[in-house]
Amino acid sequence: MKQFQYVITDELGLHARPAGQLVKVAAGFAGCYIKVGTEAKMVDAKRIMGVMQLGAKKGTALTITCEGADEEAAAEKLEAFLKENL
Repeated sequence: MKQFQYVITDELGLHARPAGQLVKVAAGFAGCYIKVGTEAKMVDAKRIMGVMQLGAKKGTALTITCEGADEEAAAEKLEAFLKENL
């Protein structure tokens, strides 16, 4: 299992466009179960409705957990995505 945290720096937080892009990145790793969430709630990162329900704003610490065959690659790709887009 690979886990990391990222604090959102984007003024708009995790809104619709980056949430959809995050889901697309996560969905690219079929051999890996990926969860994203806050202290209060963890959701499946491959489900747009769950990611949107997090309501993550600027300053929110997201925890991303990757578990499966390609967890290392998934964690690296997701961390790079978050740094670039949020």
